[in-house]
Amino acid sequence: MSIPNIITLGRIILVPVIVWAIVSSQMEVAFAIFVIAGVSDAVDGFLAKRFNMASELGALLDPLADKALLVSIFVALGIWGAVPRWIVILVVSRDIMIVTAVMVSWLLDRPVPMKPLMVSKLNTVAQVAYAALVLASLGFNFKPAPYDTILIGLVTVFTLVSVSLYLVEWVRHMSTIEAG
Repeated sequence: MSIPNIITLGRIILVPVIVWAIVSSQMEVAFAIFVIAGVSDAVDGFLAKRFNMASELGALLDPLADKALLVSIFVALGIWGAVPRWIVILVVSRDIMIVTAVMVSWLLDRPVPMKPLMVSKLNTVAQVAYAALVLASLGFNFKPAPYDTILIGLVTVFTLVSVSLYLVEWVRHMSTIEAG
C-alpha cells in the first residue's frame, strides 16, 4: 500500500462526508472538503509519477475516486436543486455507459484497454470547476453567473464528445469478436 493509494482511499472516504455536508446545507464545509479532495488528487498523482510510486491498484482506484466524488456531488446538488437535473442525468449516464461497456467487455473476455482521452480529462476539469463554483456560490452566497453557464456548456459538450468517442472505440474493439 503506497502513499498515493492511501491518499486516494482517503479521497474515497471523503465522498460521503461531502454528500452529508451538501444534504445538511453545510455548503462551506462541502466546498472546503471538495477543495481538500481536489488537492489530494493532485498530490497523489504527483507522488505516483515523481517518485515512481504508480501501481496497478492506484491506476484503478484513482479514476474510481474521481468518479465517486463527482457523481455523488452532482447527484446531491441535483437533488438539492442547485444544478439542473438534466446535467446530473447526462454526467451520471455517461459514467454508467462507460462502466457498463467495460464490464460487458470483461464478461466476454475481451477487456478494453482503458486510456483516458484528452477530452475526458477536459471533461473532468470542467466538472470539477462547475461543482466547485456551485458549492462556493452556495457556501459564500454569491451569484455564479455567467461562469456557471459557461461551465455547464463545457461540461455538456465534453461529456457528449467523450462518451461518443469511448463508445465508438468500444464498438470498434468489440466488433473484432468472432462469432462462435
